[in-house]
Amino acid sequence: MKTDLETSRALSVQIAESIRDAIVAGTLIVDERLPSEAELAAKFGVSRPTVREALKRLAAQNLIRTQRGASGGAFVNRLSFEDAYGQMITTSTLLLSMNEVDFETACEARFVLERACAPIAAQRRGGEHLERMRTEIARQARPGLTDEDFCASDVAFHRALVDGARNPVLSYQLAGAIEAIEPLMNMITFTARSRERIVHLHRRIADAIEARDGPAADRELAALATYTIALAHDVMAKRRHAGR
Repeated sequence: MKTDLETSRALSVQIAESIRDAIVAGTLIVDERLPSEAELAAKFGVSRPTVREALKRLAAQNLIRTQRGASGGAFVNRLSFEDAYGQMITTSTLLLSMNEVDFETACEARFVLERACAPIAAQRRGGEHLERMRTEIARQARPGLTDEDFCASDVAFHRALVDGARNPVLSYQLAGAIEAIEPLMNMITFTARSRERIVHLHRRIADAIEARDGPAADRELAALATYTIALAHDVMAKRRHAGR
């Protein structure tokens, strides 16, 4: 574990990075107890409050957990993909908002990734994935459904499709692509989109997944992508015209 700290950066950040690197490298293994705050303070040559701040950072990343009592302390956590979903979604959302990624770039990335996943989902999906997709389609077709609820259902539909691939790495990677980009796409197109057309396309995607027809699922996703991008272009063109 690296203990040489730079004076130009926050000490607690460097300590957290050092411990994180040791966990990633396997020097600190799952369920291993970390040295005490006093021991870490001595090792890094800092105060205990500085160490405590570093441990809080690691706990916030779900890399460690703390236990009280005589046998307590800080322990290396087993990070699950589910635990990491939230971080992936938050990071993806921040990247999109802070870097002003244009709609077409975000849309392209989101559909390319999902289309790569669809043929696998068509072969591996379980009944529970198909049921979730059908449930969301039924919800989207309800009269009076708010735009916010339609967007949430849209996200849930696509997450069910991706989860149908039964590949946690794909689900993790696409969590950010879907849950960060899909709301952005909906926010731009919701005033002009045809819910009936989206529901129709979702139903055709689900039919292909149910039939275990990967190429058909890919074609329907491609049709959804084409419709979404064309719709966004139309909306933005009207906005530019109105702003003249």
